[in-house]
Amino acid sequence: MPNEVLEKRELAPRTHYLRVEAPLVASHAQPGQFIILRLHEKGERIPLTIADSDPVEGSITLIVQEIGGTTKQIAALRAGDHVSDVLGPLGTPSEIENFGTVVLLGGGFGIAAIHPIAKKLRAIGNRVISILGARTKELLILEKEMRAASHEVIIVTDDGSYGRQGLVIDPLKEMIAQGTRIDRVVAIGPLPMMRAVAELTRPYGIRTVVSLNPVMVDGTGMCGGCRVSVGEATRFACVDGPEFDAHLVNFDELVSRTQMYRDFERFHLCKLEEKLSSTSVPEGAVNK
Repeated sequence: MPNEVLEKRELAPRTHYLRVEAPLVASHAQPGQFIILRLHEKGERIPLTIADSDPVEGSITLIVQEIGGTTKQIAALRAGDHVSDVLGPLGTPSEIENFGTVVLLGGGFGIAAIHPIAKKLRAIGNRVISILGARTKELLILEKEMRAASHEVIIVTDDGSYGRQGLVIDPLKEMIAQGTRIDRVVAIGPLPMMRAVAELTRPYGIRTVVSLNPVMVDGTGMCGGCRVSVGEATRFACVDGPEFDAHLVNFDELVSRTQMYRDFERFHLCKLEEKLSSTSVPEGAVNK
């Protein structure tokens, strides 16, 4: 049965909030999990993190960033529209225990993924410190939600337009230098950012978890497209992850694999934009 879009709004330029009807997913979703969405029968299957869920309403929240053709089509949806398939929840849930003090780092779009983790960690008694990073103030997302889910929120922007200027790992560096007790770190965002966090915490033996987003097709481990090297083992992000021990991830290999289809994706996006422009309504053709 098609899933209705209950709410759609723009959070930041090219970043959109969608609340989608998906009662079975909402009733089972846990922090760290994701869904595979398909707009129509011939559509591309894309993985999206479950940023929040409401079992009572039977809805899930998705944050979608316009990158390729399918995400641009999702961005064009409106409340009342429907999507063909929402498969999930998929992936291994986040490890949620009473660790003590947990520092969560969300870089850009990664803030959507740390939100449900922060909510659950705080709910069971952890002290949650969230560091949110964005290039500029207008690109920062879910600040209100993250403040509600955290004991402390630190905001960092590249240009200093909001919060403090610098990199998202800078406050973590300071905490470690000051001897702040940190029992666990969770970092989700661009690969360079997650890699930097892993290298920062490694010498101190601070347990650090990252969420990986390699090429993913079926979400069940059958295609093997999302394989990653973790320690001496090959893992599949869709079933063994998406979260892994940051100190064991082979980031060099992961970066290489995420770039494999970049040229094809650009080609597909250009074709889609050409198609959309050729079918646009000519100026003055709309009845007034």
